[in-house]
Amino acid sequence: EKAAPAEEAAPAPAAAAPVEEAAPAPAADAAPAAGTITAAMVKELRQASGAGMMDCKKALQENGGDVEAAGEWLRKKGIASAAKKASRIAAEGGVGSYIHMGSSIGVLVEVNCETDFVAKGDIFKGIVEDIAMQIAANPTVEVVSTADISADVIEKEKAIEMGKEDLASKPENIREKMVEGRIAKLLKEKALLEQPFIKDSSKTVEQYVNEMIATLGEKISIRRFERFNLGEGLEKKNENFAEEIAKQTAVKAEPKAEKKEEKKEEAPKEDKPKVAVSAAAVKELRAVSGAGMMDCKKALQENEGDVEKAGEWLRKKGIASADKKASRIAAEGAVGSYIHMGNSIGVLVEVNCETDFVAKGDLFKGIVADVAMQIAANPTVEVVSTADIPAEVVEKEKAIEMGKEDLQSKPENIR
Repeated sequence: EKAAPAEEAAPAPAAAAPVEEAAPAPAADAAPAAGTITAAMVKELRQASGAGMMDCKKALQENGGDVEAAGEWLRKKGIASAAKKASRIAAEGGVGSYIHMGSSIGVLVEVNCETDFVAKGDIFKGIVEDIAMQIAANPTVEVVSTADISADVIEKEKAIEMGKEDLASKPENIREKMVEGRIAKLLKEKALLEQPFIKDSSKTVEQYVNEMIATLGEKISIRRFERFNLGEGLEKKNENFAEEIAKQTAVKAEPKAEKKEEKKEEAPKEDKPKVAVSAAAVKELRAVSGAGMMDCKKALQENEGDVEKAGEWLRKKGIASADKKASRIAAEGAVGSYIHMGNSIGVLVEVNCETDFVAKGDLFKGIVADVAMQIAANPTVEVVSTADIPAEVVEKEKAIEMGKEDLQSKPENIR
């Protein structure tokens, strides 16, 4: 009788055993699922998506080894992939440019990636072109991202917004929130990455870049850009051509009047104007030389009305003519660019002239191309002329030179 309960008790552990074995069963099933991800599957997904090996493996694990579903998963995770690659150094890449029709707008941009292999590919080159075109299409853009806008600029804009009349009657806390919203909108307008993408307005430039990061499998970053608008900052003179001639004539006449009063012996100089200069001769000389009316008249007077000799005289006085025209405003012209072989050097230049007729000519376009190439060939060049170098820079360089050892033994005036 006592043995019977023992026998009955024995099955109890046996009955509990199946419960313990059933629990680990799902875990045992999960292990083989992960093990089904083969190198061939990872390779196939990498070729189809352009994503990294570990990203592909993770995608396959998340989607039960289904390559197509894993590809969809990778596309959805484009932003996450981009964020993961953000810490990498993108030291390769390319410099690209975009010149808008009519050469009125020009853009130079540097886009970086991780490897020269990607930089030389058509996909990356297309990205650079798209970004350059995007910058040209957004005149309000000044920086790559909102993080590039300095704190003092933000504070200045905030002070302006806080002082606006439409907010004066609002409570302080409401004003603060409204100003924050306006500042956020203003910052977005200035940042390239926040703009709607020119080829698909349903996404921002940042989202487009992130998609390209997922496609290429490495970090892509827009480092810097420059945008030129033709004639920006220049102001055309209000005076017309007739007024300009009258002004020049007045300047020339003034010293002659003074000389007549001081020295009577200079009176013979009045003999030259006696040479008859017809309007037809002036017109003919202007047509062949391109010089101004007063220059042509002066040339004819100096050469007794001989158009051919007057033309020679004008050519000899070329520098004087150029100096005379230097005071005019050259508000026409063109924006041009030069990208060196390998996209490692880029130049954006604005060259101005007086008329759009000249600006559209092949000769002028050749000048712009030559100047851009010249700048690329001179890495030390920083300004157009020495007059553009700030006085403080000149003084700083002078102090450095004066302190050099090879000059210490020289007298002060020689130094």
